[in-house]
Amino acid sequence: MIEPLSDTQIAELKEALKSRFRELREEIRQELLASDNERYIDLAGQVHDIEEESVADLLVDLNLAIIDQHIRELQAIDAALLRIANNEYGVCVDCGGEIGYSRLKANPAAERCLDCQERYEHTHATPPASL
Repeated sequence: MIEPLSDTQIAELKEALKSRFRELREEIRQELLASDNERYIDLAGQVHDIEEESVADLLVDLNLAIIDQHIRELQAIDAALLRIANNEYGVCVDCGGEIGYSRLKANPAAERCLDCQERYEHTHATPPASL
């Protein structure tokens, strides 16, 4: 049986969440500043063939994908902080069981216990794209 989280453990995990939130906000800010400086529009306008155009498009898409990933992580952190405020932190959203401290230490924004997370990943997996 998994022990409920202590107040000390919750405080430690809350600080880890807040710290990561600040890091992500700064990373997003830096990514956006970098994308302004790189001027992908100018790069795309200077391409001479379809291969160069594809590289320019890929660079734009990659930058946007990284920012999108950071935003999703910010949302997960925000949701975890809300669960802390509502005294629901450390409780699996699927089965209602306790999420172990070691799992939360590795991923403080985790909203599912390990068994439910594995089940979720199997049922929500994206099928591979066909060629």
